[in-house]
Amino acid sequence: QVKLVESGGGLVQAGGSLRLSCAGSGITFRIYDIAWYAQAPGKQRELVASISSDGRTNYADSVKGRFTMSRDNAKNTMYLQMNSLKPEDTAVYYCNAQRPDMYYWGGGTLVTVSS
Repeated sequence: QVKLVESGGGLVQAGGSLRLSCAGSGITFRIYDIAWYAQAPGKQRELVASISSDGRTNYADSVKGRFTMSRDNAKNTMYLQMNSLKPEDTAVYYCNAQRPDMYYWGGGTLVTVSS
């Protein structure tokens, strides 16, 4: 059974940093495209950052220069380093792993940025 579990969320002041992790089990991480999404209260889930199985990265314009996504295929884990956090970054952050024929979601971790 495939499982993705996020950790690292919490409450932080504006300008602070957090590092999110997503650990996968029952999945061969290296063959999946992986991503972080964020869902703010009352809004749709949106892509924050992604890394393809061949290492190409992509970031939403709103986080470029502040967030860095990485993956450790040996540990089946992905990370999101979030710096210079803003109140508008407040959201539930979800990790995602997908291939053309399947996709998986974690249960989410809440990030709250106070002003």
